[in-house]
Parts: sequence; C-alpha cells; structure tokens
Amino acid sequence: MINIDVSPIAFLGIRWYGIMVALAVAVVIGWMAWQVKRGAKLSYETIFIAALVAIPSGIIVSRLLHVIDLWDYYSLHPGQIIGASGLTIYGAILGATLGIWIYSRFSRFDFGYFADLVAPAVILAQVVGRVGCILNGCCYGIETSVPWAVVYTDSACYAPLGTPLHPTQLYEIVYLLIIFGVVLLLKGHLKPAGSLFMVYLGLYSAWRLGMGFLREGTPLLFGLHQAQLIAIVVLLIIIPVLIAKTRWVKTG
Repeated sequence: MINIDVSPIAFLGIRWYGIMVALAVAVVIGWMAWQVKRGAKLSYETIFIAALVAIPSGIIVSRLLHVIDLWDYYSLHPGQIIGASGLTIYGAILGATLGIWIYSRFSRFDFGYFADLVAPAVILAQVVGRVGCILNGCCYGIETSVPWAVVYTDSACYAPLGTPLHPTQLYEIVYLLIIFGVVLLLKGHLKPAGSLFMVYLGLYSAWRLGMGFLREGTPLLFGLHQAQLIAIVVLLIIIPVLIAKTRWVKTG
C-alpha cells in the first residue's frame, strides 16, 4: 500500500489541483507558441484568441458534465451548480475542442491543422492535470487489495480516507505518456489534417471507456458512467471517419 499524506492545499486555501490546472493551460499555450516560433502556419494572435475561447468553453462543458454526473446532489443544492470546484478533464477537452472549432469557422484558420499541432500539448497538459488529481484525492479508483493501492490520509482530500484504492490517476498518467509517444511517431504521417488529433481522442476515449470500470462514479445508463457513454459516442464517430478518410503518408 502507498500512503498519500500530502495536503491537497498548497497555501492560503489554494489547492494543488488548481495550480496544476493553471500549469496545464500554460503547457498548451507554451507549446503552441513554440510551434509558431518553429514555423507553424499560425499567428501568435490566433493562439492567444484560441486560448481565450478554449478556457471558458472548456470550463463550461467540464462543469456541466460534472453537474449532470452528480445530479442527485446538485438537484438538492442548486446554489452550488455554478462554480469551479468540480471539473472533468474529459469535459474540458471536448468543450475546448468545440470552442476552438467554432472560433475557426469565424476566423477561417484550418482547424484540423491546429488540432494536430496541439494534440501532443493536450496530452502533456492532461498528465500535469492528473498529477493534480493525485494530490487532490479526486478521480480515484474503486477499493482494491492490489499491492500498489493508494491510501489517502489527509482530511482535505476528496477520496475516502484509510481505504486502499486503485491509483487510476497514475494509471492514466502512464497511458497518456504512451499515447504521447504514439502521437509523436505518427506526426506527419497521417492525412488529412485533423487525423492525428482524432487518433489521440479515439485512444483516450477507449481508455475512458475501459477505466470507467475501475473508477468510482454514478451509473447513468446500462450500468455505465457518463464518461463511458460519452466515450462510446466519440468512438462511434471517430472510428468510421478514420477508416474512411485517413491515409498513411510517407515522409522523405
């Protein structure tokens, strides 16, 4: 068993989770700025406005999915529906993607090109975010007796105290790093633009579908959690598109 006795509160009531989320956003923006510096066909202005669009849209959808997932609680506490204490990484990704896609329709930049460029950064941002989840004691797994189970002991954590749990946050970090490697290997080899991002989103959705069986959550339909149902929908859309349109391109 691995005891996690680190306080999720860094200082002045600010939680490590919030710090990690801010750092994750900085990772994405920094990565994209680096890509522009390396010659990417985007302007710094486009990156800046995309960030201004992606952050609120990601928060809104993330919060919405969180509230729906815990509707039994929020229906009794409607005053707490508006807030930022409960966010979902999956919702943030989908919300930010939707927001940037809408922005691309108005500004007429190539959304697929942008998505492929940002995919590795999003993965790294998720890794940072999951470190925050570990410290926060959220997104934890079901009770288990495996030797590598984690036990939270600080009362400020969201996880049940003194209970051995699957370290699903750590599982996801390892999986994300594998996806990161796959995305880097595939970069420049898939056409049309946007295919690389769809590969990433498909691989992550497959993960959320499977990992949902090891995570605590509220069954929504057919015994599946909300994230699992969303993952199924995403996979049903992405897989046929990849099969029908994506092709391998050799690089010189």
